[in-house]
Amino acid sequence: VQLVESGGGLVQAGGSLKLACAHSGFTGDDYAVGWFRQVPGKEREGIACISSSTAASYYSEDVKGRFIISNDNLKKTTYLQMNNLSPDDTANYFCTAVMYSMRWLLLCRSGGGDYWGQGTPVTVLS
Repeated sequence: VQLVESGGGLVQAGGSLKLACAHSGFTGDDYAVGWFRQVPGKEREGIACISSSTAASYYSEDVKGRFIISNDNLKKTTYLQMNNLSPDDTANYFCTAVMYSMRWLLLCRSGGGDYWGQGTPVTVLS
């Protein structure tokens, strides 16, 4: 399984960015995908995860109401729409995944899955 993130960059506070995670290698549509972020010197934080089969999703309190995770099984891509960004959202954003869509909540709460992308940086300017 390979995961490739894209869409990071510089944005002004209050602005929006949409990250994409292109995944390949899963057989069928039974998997869970999530987004984590990490600031240097801090632990990686699970912020949003989704089931490929039911679209059930989880959001951390820090992003709930501002970020939206979605998954397109046909395009094999998971997105993270980030709105109303603040400098506190500045981090390196990683995509992670695990087989079996029923593990979507565990994916975020247990530190991530078996597969990781290389990360994409997001910088929010004040």
